[in-house]
Formats: sequence, C-alpha cells, structure tokens
Amino acid sequence: MLKAIEKWFEATLWNGRFVVVVAVVASMAAAIAIFYMATVDVVYLVGHMLPYADSALTEEARKLLHDQTISHVVEVVDGYLLATFMLIFSLGMYELFVSDIDEAHGSKTSSKILVIASLDDLKARLAKVILMILIVTLFEEAMNMKISTPIDLLYLGGAIALIGASLFLTHKSEDNGKDSKHPGD
Repeated sequence: MLKAIEKWFEATLWNGRFVVVVAVVASMAAAIAIFYMATVDVVYLVGHMLPYADSALTEEARKLLHDQTISHVVEVVDGYLLATFMLIFSLGMYELFVSDIDEAHGSKTSSKILVIASLDDLKARLAKVILMILIVTLFEEAMNMKISTPIDLLYLGGAIALIGASLFLTHKSEDNGKDSKHPGD
C-alpha cells in the first residue's frame, strides 16, 4: 500500500514539471509580441526617415532627424534583443523541463544557440543576451547624455570600461569552457 502511494506521489511530482508549459507558452507569446512591436517600430522608422533627403531641410533639422533616427534604431535593437531573450528562455525551459525539441536537434540549419543542454547552459545564453541589452541601453543613454563636467565624462568612460571588461570576461569564460570540454582541440 505504501509503495503504491509512493509511486503515485512520485508520478505526480514528476508530471508536475508540465506546469512549466504555462511559462513556455507565455514567454513565447511575449517574444512574438515584442518581435511584432519592434518590427512595427522599424516600419514607422523608415517612414520617419523619408524626409531626410529633402533639400529644403535645414542643417539643424537634418541633424535632429539623424539623432532621432539613431535613437529609434537603438530602441529597435533593444526590442529585438529582449524578444530574443524571451525566445531563448521559452525554448530553454521547454527543453530542460518537458522534452527535447526534436526539430532543433535533427535540423542541419538549426542554430546551436537554441539547443539547451542544462540550466547552466540556459543561464549562460540568457546572460549574454542581457549583457547585450545592457550595452544597447548604455549606448542609448550615452547618446542622450549631456556632458557638462569632467566627472560626467569620467563616468561615461568608466561605464564603457566596465562594459569592455564584462565582454572580455564573457569571452574568456567561453574559451575556458571550451578548453575544459575539449582538451585535445
């Protein structure tokens, strides 16, 4: 009797992992929504840029349009990166808790980035996307930053140095991970 209860309880626990499907579907829906929003932003961005070649546009107006366009492009890149984050999260959670995605493993055109082997693998991939989002956000803020004192310039330089260091350490950790997995390569 106790063995049957234990077996039923363990089966219930094991099948409880399927609750992750809710997060998978919601994350995929969020990714699709963000991809849609970023793409609509691109369409409006192209329409916004059309008067750029107008010869009647003053130098100041052209500079303003240029700066606004660059700012919008950065926002679009940020949106696509966030959508990519949600996509990787969704696929990673599915692969880790529900089942392997046979289409991803069997496809020759499939990117290895969408094949998640462990929770650490998922965290590493998501951390890289988060780092890219932070870089884009810093770039966007730096474009709008008014440097009025030397300390402002020092802060900007420090932020850029920290981003450079984080990129260096990220790539260094990838190299060390490859060395430990394939010592003969």
